[in-house]
Amino acid sequence: MISFFTNKKKYKVNDSEGLSKIAALLIHAAKIDESYTEEEKDIIKKTLLELGAENSNVDKLISNATIIEENSNQILDFTKEIKSAPETDKIKIIECLWKIIYSNENADVFETNLMRRLTGLLYIDPKIVGHLKEKIKEEIT
Repeated sequence: MISFFTNKKKYKVNDSEGLSKIAALLIHAAKIDESYTEEEKDIIKKTLLELGAENSNVDKLISNATIIEENSNQILDFTKEIKSAPETDKIKIIECLWKIIYSNENADVFETNLMRRLTGLLYIDPKIVGHLKEKIKEEIT
């Protein structure tokens, strides 16, 4: 009876569907300023590897994620998978998002708006998100 109420889908860090959704979110963040650079692609690859993607599969994963991102009209499709991720993975993802945003050394209004929305959608403490933002800004300067 209790199993009826429990979440049947457990988050797996090496789940290709979950990693594709994460990659799609990262690509969306990279494209939001209308400039998707090689540096941003490298940041995304590195983060996917840290989250458990196989090195031999990461390019295919990014290719699939690009298609997912292009065919999606809202970020809710991407955040559903991430909500069930462990807190440490969520923090890695948020840190990666800030690295992508500040890869061109500044954040525009669309990028900061995206991060505010993601903070709420992923149930992450805004203080943690702010701390990660400042950490990345210091690393860049």
